[in-house]
Amino acid sequence: PAAEVLRMLSGADRHAARATRSSRTSFYYSFLLLPREKRRAIYAIYAFCRMADDVADGPGDPAGKARGLREWREELARCYDGDPRHVVTEALLPAIRRYSLPREHFEGILDGVTSDLTRRRYESFAELEGYCHQVASLVGLLCVEVFGYRDPRSRDYARELGMAFQLTNILRDVGRDAGDGRIYLPREDLLRFSVPEEDLLAGRVTPAFREMMAFQVARTRDRYARSESLLPKQDRRD
Repeated sequence: PAAEVLRMLSGADRHAARATRSSRTSFYYSFLLLPREKRRAIYAIYAFCRMADDVADGPGDPAGKARGLREWREELARCYDGDPRHVVTEALLPAIRRYSLPREHFEGILDGVTSDLTRRRYESFAELEGYCHQVASLVGLLCVEVFGYRDPRSRDYARELGMAFQLTNILRDVGRDAGDGRIYLPREDLLRFSVPEEDLLAGRVTPAFREMMAFQVARTRDRYARSESLLPKQDRRD
């Protein structure tokens, strides 16, 4: 099944699929249920995002990473000009054309991962929402164009669900991010629950920390519920 799908793909498509599979995400196997052309498009979108994220999170100094992301932005421009030179954008170009994927969505994703090179704190939840929109909601808005919909309001569902996914990732990675000196949880929430940054950076689990995390979980669950309420009836799958 999975190996057979890989054998059926062209070189560029196979690279995109392997990039998805090697990320060890369950998305790869859920994508196997899609029709062939949609599956190829989703693999290509995921591979583009994965490659950009790997540049930002990989080894190297910030200047080198920034240069790498500028090169990705240049490659994206070549792709939209019909002249891709990387195996990932070669796979992405047919998806862009077939599903009319907006260039500004990909550029916004690059803006988001680029901000990780310099920004290590967020003052408010509104600021964090802006970041989540770039690195996750825009991905959802690309994917929903591939999945298809009958009611344009399904884009609102995709945007909100992407937000919920990214908030979940942030909660999952609080410890790992703190180990890198980065705190995504808004400073206004730390102040509200009297959680010093030093406690997060040191990995101390205090009653105040638990109370704050319970608040974060409740807020994230609310975003999932909100996304579910936004999905139009005619685009629901039984």
